[in-house]
Amino acid sequence: MDRLLLTLLVVAFFALAVYGMWRGWRRQARTQSVRIPPFPELPENLGEPTLTADGLYVATTNAGHWQERVVTRGVGMRGPAVLRLYEQGVHVDRAGAVGIWIPRSSIVDVKPGKGMAGKVMGTESLLVFTWSVGDVELDTGFRGDDHGDYPQWINEVKGGAQV
Repeated sequence: MDRLLLTLLVVAFFALAVYGMWRGWRRQARTQSVRIPPFPELPENLGEPTLTADGLYVATTNAGHWQERVVTRGVGMRGPAVLRLYEQGVHVDRAGAVGIWIPRSSIVDVKPGKGMAGKVMGTESLLVFTWSVGDVELDTGFRGDDHGDYPQWINEVKGGAQV
């Protein structure tokens, strides 16, 4: 009987911890949805992409604060994605989640990075887009399967935008 009681206590504690994390995530999303304006919609007639890269969408954070993950509007979860560069901007096409459209006019900077929101690498294996939505600046990180493409991405994005 003691073993059963102890097991139930551990399970209840675990369930309470998971519930607390879920509530905290939801509260953070509500707070951020007030501070961060809605993200731009994906335009309809984009044409063919200039560059494409397969990889992993890592996170979107507040610019310059690589641990402050943005969780509002469905951008909080890491997952497989395809990064596409168009003349009008960059599309982060996330598998099973809402994509992120970054218009060229809102791109502030693009550079390689070492870490973002719980994903830290020893080398600069992230491609980080700093962009603005309204008057809020965000960093969106992408870890491509081929890191050798990063210089080409940086040159193409900086060459076509006022970065």
